[in-house]
Amino acid sequence: MGNPKAFLTIHRQEAGYRPVHDRIHDFGEVEQTLNEKDRRTQASRCMDCGVPFCHWACPLGNKAPEWNDALYKGDWELAYRLLNDTNDFPEFTGRICPALCEKACVLNLTEHEPTTNRENEAAITEHAYQENYIRMNIPERNGKKVAVVGCGPSGLVAATRLNQMGYTITVFDKNENPGGLLRYGIPNFKLNKAIIDRRINILKQEGIEFRFGETIDATKLPEGFDAYVIATGTPVARDLKIPGRELKGVYFALEMLSQQNRILDGAEFTRDELVTAKGKNVLVIGGGDTGSDCIGTAHRQGCKSVTQIEIMPKPPVGPEDPNNPWPNWPRTLKTTSSHEEGCERRWNINSLRFLGKDGKLTGVEVQEIAWKPNPEGGRPIMEPAGKPEVIKAEIVLLAMGFLKPEQPKFADNVFVAGDAANGASLVVRAMASGKATAKKVDEYLRHQ
Repeated sequence: MGNPKAFLTIHRQEAGYRPVHDRIHDFGEVEQTLNEKDRRTQASRCMDCGVPFCHWACPLGNKAPEWNDALYKGDWELAYRLLNDTNDFPEFTGRICPALCEKACVLNLTEHEPTTNRENEAAITEHAYQENYIRMNIPERNGKKVAVVGCGPSGLVAATRLNQMGYTITVFDKNENPGGLLRYGIPNFKLNKAIIDRRINILKQEGIEFRFGETIDATKLPEGFDAYVIATGTPVARDLKIPGRELKGVYFALEMLSQQNRILDGAEFTRDELVTAKGKNVLVIGGGDTGSDCIGTAHRQGCKSVTQIEIMPKPPVGPEDPNNPWPNWPRTLKTTSSHEEGCERRWNINSLRFLGKDGKLTGVEVQEIAWKPNPEGGRPIMEPAGKPEVIKAEIVLLAMGFLKPEQPKFADNVFVAGDAANGASLVVRAMASGKATAKKVDEYLRHQ
């Protein structure tokens, strides 16, 4: 390392977010960036550990010490080459990854000030685009064809990896544009969709064919391909089937999020089709990232208020999780940029029934609960701990996760990747799965 003692004198500096009063009026990305000098200074804090736990924690195996060193020394091109060697789309993860590597950083153990790997990753990639370090590579074809069904992060990684190996790739997707949940699940204020389009244009020029608006039946795959990759994600959201579910105003989170992203892309919807929080009291059921995205979107649509409830207990507050000590991921209370924009958050709340008038939602009857140990072992027992109460709401967004899809028995030349194989998880894990699947496809076709 150029400065092996920088971590002793330089503190972690994050770029931060645009001011709340400014950002809630548009869907522009909320995260700011540091200038080049400060970014290189942050990279100098990397300790180049003998055992790099960041590398261990990253599903993609990113070599953070190596590209942080190159960034600190001002060699932006080398930094990008090292980063892109393990990560096909660092412009995506540099914006939306929860940075498992940072929680495993030795500086997080000792000072709770890990190296700013995620922000460094985004800065390196944007610099690479600006300086034309990202160049097309059209490989020599080997005569074999692979179909990729699904254009989300796992499908895109599998497609680009197999394309570079020389296979002729066709990507099918039911949506009108590429990206999967990157485009239709993650709000623009976290990931501007021009970032996706910029990369897709490169993939097209490198020879990948994209076919949109085509729903592929997994039991009747298109003919003419030597192998197939199924990367269709987890399309079925977990429902809340309590009385009143049929009322107008109760929606799955993605009904709102995907529609809003389509509107920003120029799509139009009738008044009856619109899922909007404008002028309404909003209740988000589910305490994860999808719920957080609903909160931020509701604010930008002009909601009256937002409440978020979660059936599980409140996570530990602070940097350390007693049940998941370093270098494991700490399941502690997470406050996102959307939470900072205004939201009442409650835990240990069970939803009993949706209330309405004339077919329209007016509120939700809920009850505080407590979790008791199960004497027989297994899942704790839920018991009432308070009286039922009503939370006023004209719109409810169900953000309780997704069901793991059940796949049919496939032929030997069909491979399943990402959430379609493992259930809903992080974008970075989906990308890692796409990477591993591409290797399996290549090994299979080499022996045919």
